Amino acid sequence: MEKEQHHKTERRGRAGDKILGLEALTEALEAEKAHGKKIVQCHGVFDLLHPGHIRHLAEAKTLGDILVVSLTKDQHVNKGPGRPAFNIHLRAESIAALQCVDYVTISDFPTAVEMISALRPDVYVKGADYEEKGKDLTKGIYAEEEAVRRAGGILHFTHDITFSSTEILNKNFGVYPEHARQYLRHFRNQYRPDDIIDQLKALKDLKVLVLGDTIVDEYHYCQPLGKSPKETIVSTRYLSEEGFAGGILACANHIAAFSDHVDLITILGSKDPKTQFIESQLNSKIRNRFFYREDACTNIKRRFVEPAFLTKMFQVSFLTDTDLSEPLTEEIICLLEETLPNYDVVVVADYGHGFLNQDIIGTLGEKAPYLALNVQTNSANQGYNLVTKYPQADYISIDEPELRLAMQQKYTPVHDLIEQFARRYPETTITITRGHNGSITRTPKGDLFEALSVSSKIVDRVGAGDAYFAVTSLLAARGAGPEVIGFVGNAVGAMAVEIVCNRSSVQAVPVFKFVKSLLS
Repeated sequence: MEKEQHHKTERRGRAGDKILGLEALTEALEAEKAHGKKIVQCHGVFDLLHPGHIRHLAEAKTLGDILVVSLTKDQHVNKGPGRPAFNIHLRAESIAALQCVDYVTISDFPTAVEMISALRPDVYVKGADYEEKGKDLTKGIYAEEEAVRRAGGILHFTHDITFSSTEILNKNFGVYPEHARQYLRHFRNQYRPDDIIDQLKALKDLKVLVLGDTIVDEYHYCQPLGKSPKETIVSTRYLSEEGFAGGILACANHIAAFSDHVDLITILGSKDPKTQFIESQLNSKIRNRFFYREDACTNIKRRFVEPAFLTKMFQVSFLTDTDLSEPLTEEIICLLEETLPNYDVVVVADYGHGFLNQDIIGTLGEKAPYLALNVQTNSANQGYNLVTKYPQADYISIDEPELRLAMQQKYTPVHDLIEQFARRYPETTITITRGHNGSITRTPKGDLFEALSVSSKIVDRVGAGDAYFAVTSLLAARGAGPEVIGFVGNAVGAMAVEIVCNRSSVQAVPVFKFVKSLLS
């Protein structure tokens, strides 16, 4: 028996042998418990192993006989773009190399709760920063505590020296170029993370009406085969397909992550409405009112995509962009006149696909309590769907090419162009997004604030502008300063470009954590 136990101890001493899958680990722990061993569990990301982590784990080991560390997989690390800095395999090897750690396992779950339930530790250990449970942005500590209680264990907090992996990474291993780091340093001098997070949390009670064109985005994943020998075409092999709620649906989902009161008005097509799919994709908080036009199908943008690098090869659009019939227009206007006074902000995303005609635009301009506006140029409407068709708005967010088209100025410096545009909308807060160059926000008083991009990795640009507009429109309605609008908008945009199309919406807690990460 002594020899067998010595062999187990020696095996656990080798870092590679300490890393076990969940099934093998649960078997090993059952054997340890059968020998009367007390199991201690720690869970986390451990992205940059530092002295605070080491002392936390060393103290945890003193609370029992066997220390198990479960690690969050890369895809579940919600600390913003560029994180984790080290992949799950490197993080697992680093933790396993510590003498005080007996076992390491990689969690397939987004939270620690499932791992606690599976491992059933006698003691579950967290750092002192979780002891004030109300300060946990995710509120996950409450669920973890309940899972430990159900497993028959206790929750313990360590109180040794603490460090921030995020702060160390930001100072020494920054993923951003120097000009972006200077921008973030300047912003940190003005705002603490809680200043920004509190402003985002204050959006919760806003009553929001979201209005615009529905778009169902489809990605048909294909493998290019080459040119056909008999035709001048490139042949591809079909692999799979995926549908997404795009257009105003995506905006509504982003907004519902921050506001508890979101209503949606949009148009579907009677010929192929896709109502069931759309309803399944909307946040459950959204109350929708669908109108149907008899002469069309619901707008579909079908892109043929090479999956390895998400290269878009070709697009087919199913669109009917003529104006709505007079009876349908009157029905929508009647609803708007009746309900607009009930909202704090009306968010309009106009993709130029036939919904928002001049009569509806006029009603919105006259009746909306606060009108936030995004008017997009795309391949179906280039030169025809300009923001200038709206005589007034309280907040406008468009990109630089859309500004240049609206002002018919191809080469004028962007700052001068914004001033010219502002003369048309003197009472409007204006944001111009500029892709990797960040964004510029102008207040009605004439103050300009330039926010630099905080993107570190781009997976898919589709939908990033919608995410920026959706969240910043709420901040603008709440009276946030231009520097906050730009900073948060770029943070949200950076998160959105790491999402394939509109596969998921930007969520509040990951945004809070990213803000905290950027400003640490």
